[in-house]
Amino acid sequence: MQFKSFLQELLETRKLTLFLLICLLSFALLLVKKNYIELASAAFQILDDRGELGFFKILSGLQFATIPIIYLWKFTVIAFIVWVGSFMYGYKLTYSKSWHLIMAGELIFIIAELIKILWILVFMPQAEYAETRAFYPLSLMNLVDYTKIAVQYHYPLKSLNVFEVAYWFFLVFGVHTLVGKRLKTSYAIVFSSYVLFFLLWLLVFIGVYK
Repeated sequence: MQFKSFLQELLETRKLTLFLLICLLSFALLLVKKNYIELASAAFQILDDRGELGFFKILSGLQFATIPIIYLWKFTVIAFIVWVGSFMYGYKLTYSKSWHLIMAGELIFIIAELIKILWILVFMPQAEYAETRAFYPLSLMNLVDYTKIAVQYHYPLKSLNVFEVAYWFFLVFGVHTLVGKRLKTSYAIVFSSYVLFFLLWLLVFIGVYK
């Protein structure tokens, strides 16, 4: 009941306010990651000693600038997929509400990124850059030795994690809350739309990675 109330309050938050909050949180986490994890790694220190770090700082600057653009694209695409899924099952979920739901769910991945940064800073302070890139909390990647796994499997193994699954159920209960229909149908909508496309995307990524 408390989760349902929290979800309703989240979905009643103004879209612009929530979007700006997500962008600011992502900006802050990226700033911490760049300064205290990436730039502090041995690989970047060597580049700094050689005077070759400038190019990477430019790329970092572009990452900060593109945060809103990436989120707009991500929310738009996923919201469309969920909206089409609800339409196929006869649910009257508007695209605007679908977009709002997808945006609210992004907070789960913000929490995951925060946990990742804190874990690396506390428990992996001397880790190599490649090791920090391969790490994602509560993911399948943690169950294998990343050095013995082909690179094209790194992203899929990191993407299959507890937070991603939590996101699936967040969408299920979000759809259920917004349309007020049976929970069983909400599961069908989310798993036959977003979850299906997510898994297909991972397969495509593995197939086309070079």
